[in-house]
Amino acid sequence: MLLQEHVPLAPLTTFRIGGPAQFFVEARTSTEVAEAVIFAVSRDLPLFVLGGGSNLVVADAGWPGLVIKIATAGIERGPDHDGRAIFEVGAGEPWDRFVSHAVAANCAGVECLSGIPGSVGGTPVQNVGAYGQEVSETIETVEVFDRKQRQIRELCREACGFAYRSSIFNTSERGRFIILRITYALSPGGHPHLEYADLKRHFEGRETLPNLAETRDAVKHIRARKGMLIIAGDPDSCSAGSFFKNPVLSEEQHEELRKRADAKKFTIPSYPALEKTHKVSAAWLVEHSGFVRGYCFGHVGISSKHALAIVNRGDATAAEVLALKDQIQQRVEDIWGVRLEAEPVFVGI
Repeated sequence: MLLQEHVPLAPLTTFRIGGPAQFFVEARTSTEVAEAVIFAVSRDLPLFVLGGGSNLVVADAGWPGLVIKIATAGIERGPDHDGRAIFEVGAGEPWDRFVSHAVAANCAGVECLSGIPGSVGGTPVQNVGAYGQEVSETIETVEVFDRKQRQIRELCREACGFAYRSSIFNTSERGRFIILRITYALSPGGHPHLEYADLKRHFEGRETLPNLAETRDAVKHIRARKGMLIIAGDPDSCSAGSFFKNPVLSEEQHEELRKRADAKKFTIPSYPALEKTHKVSAAWLVEHSGFVRGYCFGHVGISSKHALAIVNRGDATAAEVLALKDQIQQRVEDIWGVRLEAEPVFVGI
């Protein structure tokens, strides 16, 4: 285990914001993960586990403890089981590298999750999803280091408690497990998932069904158009992705929102999410609260391509990000009666 001190964290995040870690370890094996945890416990240090850094807001003061960057690597295809292709993937692998690998192997199940930044290990935490797919649909098992029991365990899909953008890893058991490897079950020779409206529009008028590679290219094209694809030199790429979750409202809450919209002669775009609930577009709420695309606030602002992305315009601080977040949440709540929930993880804040 190579222990470093005062390592800047901003370069390890897509937001490029935040101070240093007091101690830092890049763990390439489960043994190094265990050693790092024991070191933190022996020094009574707060511990933070860093993956790809794509969904984080790090405090300007940094992290006053140990940061473990998970670097367990490898993409291995095991024997197919029940007609499904089994892939074991290290948590430190870049997520899009695995998607590319799966599509090249003509295995369906994650093609609509193309272009999402970050590492494989981060995908179960928030049950990452996009364009009609969620990782929980393909995850079989998650290998973890249990900080409570000090041992490596394997959790099945059901034990992970997956729900919309959540799991036990960010709710009931937050901080207990460090994800080491994930097993995915994909569909060899399967058809691409084309239920999402943006994808249907992209292939509108086409007579033949697109293959997995064409679907992946379409998803990346759509994400790039919305500023949700990290492209070197693109000022809208310096962000944590979608900053707010789409609110899921009850019948009563949705009716109240509809009344407020009717009074302003607006139509709320929404779609069924769960039984007797409604999922509402957070982007629509943000834009119709005065925060238009391209909005600027000091060194931060709203992406010129997508209203849900708060971006670092250059030399931004975490304090500025939080101030803009608070402004957006308060104004949306004042106008629409809906409290937006932030999606990124706040480190040291």
